[in-house]
Amino acid sequence: MAAARIRSIGTAVPPTVIMQPEARDVFAAQPGLGRLGERLVRTSFDQSGIETRHTVLTELDASAEAEPSGPAVFYDRSSGLLLDPGTGLRNDLYAAVTSELVVEAARSALADVPDLSAADITHVVTVSCTGFFAPGPDFVLVKELGLRHDVARQHLGFMGCQGAFPALRLADAFCAADPDAVVLVVCVELCTLHVRSAATTDQIIANSVFADGAAAAVVTGRPGPSGSSALRIDRLRSRLLPEGEQAMAWTIGDHGFEMVLSTYVPKLIDGSIGELVGAFAEDVDLPSSRWAVHPGGRDILDRVQSRLGLDDAAMAPSRSVLRRFGNMSSATVLFILADLLHAGDEVDRPVIAMAFGPGLSVELGALTLEPAPTGAAVAGRVATA
Repeated sequence: MAAARIRSIGTAVPPTVIMQPEARDVFAAQPGLGRLGERLVRTSFDQSGIETRHTVLTELDASAEAEPSGPAVFYDRSSGLLLDPGTGLRNDLYAAVTSELVVEAARSALADVPDLSAADITHVVTVSCTGFFAPGPDFVLVKELGLRHDVARQHLGFMGCQGAFPALRLADAFCAADPDAVVLVVCVELCTLHVRSAATTDQIIANSVFADGAAAAVVTGRPGPSGSSALRIDRLRSRLLPEGEQAMAWTIGDHGFEMVLSTYVPKLIDGSIGELVGAFAEDVDLPSSRWAVHPGGRDILDRVQSRLGLDDAAMAPSRSVLRRFGNMSSATVLFILADLLHAGDEVDRPVIAMAFGPGLSVELGALTLEPAPTGAAVAGRVATA
């Protein structure tokens, strides 16, 4: 039985870019923070390891020359005040914008597998935790990409930052059951829809790290062209740390979705990740592996690196994505894997991927980067919708 492989990964981000220092100044200037809250805002933004993020909130585009047309909804540029729209309005924007991003990411992924086309897709798995609508992103992909109307569709909702892993597990199972299966996995998150001014530590941290983006992966057991680059899925595992149940959570409030992101999370990860990775990858040379660690925040990356004894090169792909894009929830780890796949310069090398989510959940993946065609230099690309 042929192993399932991630043959390509396409990504897409909204065109509006948030520069971290500018965003910091906006959030620090909000009324009601107090001196302690303002100090926490500045510390959280300055120590985030992020330089730029992308957002669907065009009102936050500080470089825009013209005033936005129509009434302000999320941010009033003239007064400098963040506004507080209700959950319904936030979700309406999610439904309006999501479609463009998922289609852009999916088209990018399909463009990188010239031996496959939209007609070959047998399954679609979509992932999102930042909004809801039905028919949803899976239906949009069928319609806009011209997929077969009998394609099997699955949507995984509200699973948080680790959502790409259950989606890949489903894709792996589909490929094991049907050697001809071609699975399109698409993660899309519009995290910035849920920003708000607040003096709570959880909300300040969320405001400082979360961003918007989409990523799509083509997964299949079908053999590709000779030497075509791929990430072979060797195994995927999930582990719950029940003591972290209250440390990371995601609920729906009247004014957007509300994140609980305790400063205790990095300590939980620090205390368990060595044992978990050791048991999961005992046959893998960890120091020589490539790593795709979900950057829930800079502190999490620091703890993982320290606990596992990894050098800076091992963490560079994760830190690079955090610096350029921030935390895009479930889509983020696919951005990191896309960079590794597109680089294609170190083949037959293990890749260890991990992400963390509510529960506290720890998801682990062992993959192998397989060779690209001789002389084929593939540059990674990110589409802006």
